Amino acid sequence: MRYQYTPYHEFVSDDDLVADLVRVAQFSPGAPLTQKKYNEMGKYSSEKIVYRFGTWNNALEKAGLKLSLNKQYSNKELFENLERVWQSKGKQPVRNDMNNPAISSISSGAYLRRFGSWTDALKLFVEFMENDELEESTENTATNPPIIQTREVNLRLRWKVMRRDNFKCCLCGASPAKDPSVELHVDHIIPWSKGGSTTMDNLRTLCSKCNLGKSDLIE
Repeated sequence: MRYQYTPYHEFVSDDDLVADLVRVAQFSPGAPLTQKKYNEMGKYSSEKIVYRFGTWNNALEKAGLKLSLNKQYSNKELFENLERVWQSKGKQPVRNDMNNPAISSISSGAYLRRFGSWTDALKLFVEFMENDELEESTENTATNPPIIQTREVNLRLRWKVMRRDNFKCCLCGASPAKDPSVELHVDHIIPWSKGGSTTMDNLRTLCSKCNLGKSDLIE
């Protein structure tokens, strides 16, 4: 049975929250109850519980449950997941979006533990995505270092192209924000196989249908 979340502002007693934690934990005996698992089966939201008890482990301890061994994600993993959620919504996510397992594989708690607040997580994410200097993985001390082109569109470049194109297909206008089944790709306008470069002016956002139909044709 899937419960509907209660409104975030609605008062629920500590005892009710603890009782629901215990109920959900019974479905995975012996394993720590994660926020993601609770959001899939809980009556309330993990965010409400963390707000009430301070941390997820505080709530588990109050319920007499095994404490969660929180996975330690790298900044890159956290930012990649945030980029996917931003893309699926077509706009800046709010904290509770990260607790929706349909669009996020990492809960909001991981971001709060790493960055302190959701606002700081968003700020550092944008700084990371916009910092072109971080593209250089090694130092090149040559007087005239060669420009190395690759076909692969890296995370930062993909983000910049999709944000420029408002997270919509440039051909048909399809957007995950309106239709969750839409999958967006970043496409070379002049194909890589025909001399096209992996640069902003030669990249655009296409949905999977338009991209697969385009093949290597130059429009």
